[in-house]
Amino acid sequence: MKTVETTFKLTYTPEQYEKAVEYIEDMKRHPKRVFWQGKEGKSDEELIYSHIAHRILSGFYNNYDPSFARRQIVDMVNRQSA
Repeated sequence: MKTVETTFKLTYTPEQYEKAVEYIEDMKRHPKRVFWQGKEGKSDEELIYSHIAHRILSGFYNNYDPSFARRQIVDMVNRQSA
């Protein structure tokens, strides 16, 4: 299976940021959840931005709205991984 490495530049609202903060704070109260697999050692800010990106991108995958995508996905760079 081939792999592509993709970098996204996203915009987000203050509300999206606050919801991500709340989500990460909630996850801290549940250290045994699957959420934490592979996230050891990441800062709160990294977790917050990762959650924002995940929500934005999975939203496009599950309910694609081209006009919304144009506002939030500012740039995308792809390259084939080694």
